[in-house]
Amino acid sequence: MFSKSKEPEPVAAPPPPPAPVKRAAAPPTRNGVPSIISAELIVRGTLISAGDVQVDGKVDGDIRAAALVIGDKAVIVGDVYAEDAVVRGRVEGSIRARKVQLCATCHVEGNILHEALSVESGAFFEGNCRHTDNPLADAPQAEPANKPQAAAQPSSASRPAAQHQAMPPRPAGAPAS
Repeated sequence: MFSKSKEPEPVAAPPPPPAPVKRAAAPPTRNGVPSIISAELIVRGTLISAGDVQVDGKVDGDIRAAALVIGDKAVIVGDVYAEDAVVRGRVEGSIRARKVQLCATCHVEGNILHEALSVESGAFFEGNCRHTDNPLADAPQAEPANKPQAAAQPSSASRPAAQHQAMPPRPAGAPAS
């Protein structure tokens, strides 16, 4: 009744793999979750991120990010370098970005170097803006954290004479040691 056939059943060959699609070089992927500087936070120093950054607090220093959103109450005192920058708060420094959007609530005091710029009605901008095909090309590179900074320590030639004394003066009549 149920007998096994002597002929093997044909096995379907797997389909050939799809041909690779040639695409233009895509920018590095970002995870979609921004790093957030909250309204209560004050940061002093340079921020560098390969991803998205949202600032709602205060940053005293430069910011480098793939995409940057500066919130309504945010304050940046330093330079901004980004692929995309949306400015709703205050920036005191230059902005270098491929795409810059100045929203109605923003207050920018500094120069803008951009590939695309949009300015909403009500935005405050004091400075110069200039179009360029690659605004990030001439941006200064980040300094390594362990590099000694000669400018931070004044040289002995620039110190006042009082700082050159190794020991305080002896009182009159005190024996020499």
